[in-house]
Amino acid sequence: MIAERMPRGLRDVGAAGTLVIAVCVAGAANGAAAPSPGTPASPDSTLAPIFVTGERLREQVLVDRKVYSISADLQSTTGSVADVLSAIPSIEIDADGVVALRGDTSVLILVDGRPLAQLSGPLAGDSLQQIPASDIDRIEVMTNPPPQFKAEGAAGVINIITRKTRRAGVSGTVNASVGNRSRYVLGTSTSYNSGGLHLSGSASLRQDDRQRQISSDLAVADPAAHDVALGHNALDEHVRRLIPLIKLGADYSFNDHQSLSLSVGGGERRGDRSYIQHAENSVSTGAVTSVSERDSRGTERSTNSDQRLVFEQKLQRPDEVLSFTLHRTTFHENEHYDYTNFYTLPPASPSYDDLNSRVDQVTTEFGTDYVLPFSRTRNLKLGYDFQQDDDGYGNAGDNIDPVTGLPIVNPSITNNFRYRQQIDAAYTTYEAMAGVWTWLGGIRVERTRTDARLLTDNTTTDRRDVRVYPSLHLDRALSDEATLSMSASRRVTHPDPNALNPYIDRQDAQNLKAGNPNLLPQDTQSYELGYSVAGHGLSYEITGYYRRNRDRITDVTQVLGNDVLLTTKANLPKSDSGGLELIGNGRLGAKITYGLSGNLFYNQIDATALGASGLKSTAGFNAKANLDYRPTSADLFQVAFTRSDKRLTPQGHIAAINLVNLGYRRQLVPDLAAVLTVSDVFNGQTYRRYVDTAALSDVYQRHQIGRVIYVGLLYSYGSKKKSEDIDFETDQEQ
Repeated sequence: MIAERMPRGLRDVGAAGTLVIAVCVAGAANGAAAPSPGTPASPDSTLAPIFVTGERLREQVLVDRKVYSISADLQSTTGSVADVLSAIPSIEIDADGVVALRGDTSVLILVDGRPLAQLSGPLAGDSLQQIPASDIDRIEVMTNPPPQFKAEGAAGVINIITRKTRRAGVSGTVNASVGNRSRYVLGTSTSYNSGGLHLSGSASLRQDDRQRQISSDLAVADPAAHDVALGHNALDEHVRRLIPLIKLGADYSFNDHQSLSLSVGGGERRGDRSYIQHAENSVSTGAVTSVSERDSRGTERSTNSDQRLVFEQKLQRPDEVLSFTLHRTTFHENEHYDYTNFYTLPPASPSYDDLNSRVDQVTTEFGTDYVLPFSRTRNLKLGYDFQQDDDGYGNAGDNIDPVTGLPIVNPSITNNFRYRQQIDAAYTTYEAMAGVWTWLGGIRVERTRTDARLLTDNTTTDRRDVRVYPSLHLDRALSDEATLSMSASRRVTHPDPNALNPYIDRQDAQNLKAGNPNLLPQDTQSYELGYSVAGHGLSYEITGYYRRNRDRITDVTQVLGNDVLLTTKANLPKSDSGGLELIGNGRLGAKITYGLSGNLFYNQIDATALGASGLKSTAGFNAKANLDYRPTSADLFQVAFTRSDKRLTPQGHIAAINLVNLGYRRQLVPDLAAVLTVSDVFNGQTYRRYVDTAALSDVYQRHQIGRVIYVGLLYSYGSKKKSEDIDFETDQEQ
């Protein structure tokens, strides 16, 4: 956008460090000298880029988003997408890879402005921990997104921008790393640029090994016996996966006005999953009433694909563009598990069963966007987008006859669920500058149709609605270094398809999960007020925010038996959250740069409809800190710390998580570097959920043994990079 290239972006460079940034300066396009600092540009002047270079860019603050470069983060060499997201202000990642933005997990995650099927639904967190970060260039964070982005996601949008080199000729990278527990990462990327043709390709192979330890200690009131039933469950799970990925792209400019872009990508994830679960029940006197063990052996395989076709037509005015986009993404997963059940008390013969699970997710999109610049300081955008989601979830379970060994269908765990969602959306935005003010306003209208079909029971639940989503962003330049910003928007969070699936997931026999077909969409109104200063090697931002939610979607746990819990979904009548976010970046001497961020938050929920006695509230502080130390021009040390404070739930809370990552890079020769990374140094990835009601007390703990160590080499080849305009505007933003 035009306003995104105003001098505000240049001021942010001085605080953050340095990469290559294009900043528009009046008059240079006609050969005139650039104005001196502080001289206002003429509105009628044309623009040309000035390139500012240096070590690396940490953050770029634009009128409607914040952009974080991760190219110098050593975790981007060997780590996953989840690893690099965890270091970015405002973003929290839990032990299962679930993303939260300022504490809210209702986040829309996009890749190059478009959704990927594997990054939606209940398996999104797992996918984020498997996708390599080596192809990522930067991350856009939008807590109040503009209308060209989908209205989905109450907390906002995280847009992952992949690398797109513009070097002439042939260039690329090759990396190889080995890690603990037989892990390894192999990857390569290459590109070719000549005239109007750009070809690119990348491939990677990752072997990952994960171990989780899950425990649950519960106490259930038994009014009939005037006693309390106690239960202890412990599960030790081990997963090993092989993950090959490939991506190919081609861009061709027919002439100065027409271009076509095609990209295709796909991957696979396959491996083995096994666990041993021990369950023990007792009464308050300590007498043990039952002891059992469940042994599981299984395999899993998933595939994903992504195809995009973009045609762009430049029209009569400078920068007047009409574009068309066709996009399709798929994710399919099949799992098979065999179970053996041993009964110690009361003693009984072993039993055997199996389970087959299937997930199918397909998203198809068509969009058209039109950009009309009226002048250097005024810009209009119009667009239309159609999206269709076709999802399916199925389970087939058998009990094995111990005598004949033949399977007998178990109808209680055999089911089939289908979901279709269609969204028609139209948007318009208008951006302008007037003196010291920059403003961006717009509106998005979405018509949504959903059909959820329980094929096993032959029942259908459908919904139809039309909603309007306005947004407004205002920036006021207080000086050459200080900016005041304000924004507001309305957002929605539709229930995840699997959250509408009422069938019970029984992969963990003691902790069952099920959806709720009666869930309503969550409606959110969001407001922000911020102040930022950048200059003289230091930058800081202070942002106050407030979100008001209606029909917030939340988890609710209930007791089915003395040792069996069911977690399902429900709507809260209302919930409010707010806070003060602080971000700072600076330099200590010539060799140390640092980044600090914190989120002092407050959250209040009304859970009276779910049995709570009244309003519940909590306050906390999320914090991040990172330090880069360059003792020599060839050496780089990195340390990153993250703390996610406890989160409130209708029946209790989720405990805090602390993580520490380390990295070291040694430039051996100009094109070859050695890299060492250590993720989760102190094994802090433990998810703890506390439930405390009149009928139930439960401490559920899921510990991801997350210390991952990699050492490897990174080799770059091809033509040298001279100057490259980093375009912070991505108009693939439907």
